[in-house]
Amino acid sequence: MNELQLIEGCRKGERRAQKELYDAYSRKMMGVCLRYVNDRETARDLLQDGFVKIFTSMDSYTGSGSFEGWMRKIFVNCALEYLRKSDVLREATDLDNTAELIQPDSSAISDMSAAELMNLVKELPVGFRTVFNMFAIEGYSHKEISEMLNITESTSRSQYTRAKQLLQRRINALY
Repeated sequence: MNELQLIEGCRKGERRAQKELYDAYSRKMMGVCLRYVNDRETARDLLQDGFVKIFTSMDSYTGSGSFEGWMRKIFVNCALEYLRKSDVLREATDLDNTAELIQPDSSAISDMSAAELMNLVKELPVGFRTVFNMFAIEGYSHKEISEMLNITESTSRSQYTRAKQLLQRRINALY
């Protein structure tokens, strides 16, 4: 089945289409879940929750824009919902309340593979990792992140800056 046939089959509740859709996208979406939570079991739960939401809200996909992008947004929202319930940013600090943050030197990054860099991202503290993923990978603005995580924009910027600095220190230690 092509993508349009899969979508239509899923809208009709056809199990075969749902399985094909799951088989086609589960690895990518598991990667999205793992970027937000480090625990594989929790990521599997988020993957399952995301596919349930996709299958039950398939009618809300209007066909405008990428279907994979629409799915990715659902998985990001599932992960964020889980993280909000866990209150991961309760100890986040506004940038305005911290000392001057230095800008990291990025020369060592060019020596790394994408997989190595993503492994370092997975090791970030959950608040840093969440904001880093949302801003650098998913492309959300700090305003959108602040609204989605119920934090201030300056906290979002602070978490992102600190994530970049921690990544740079870890990269420099490796290279």
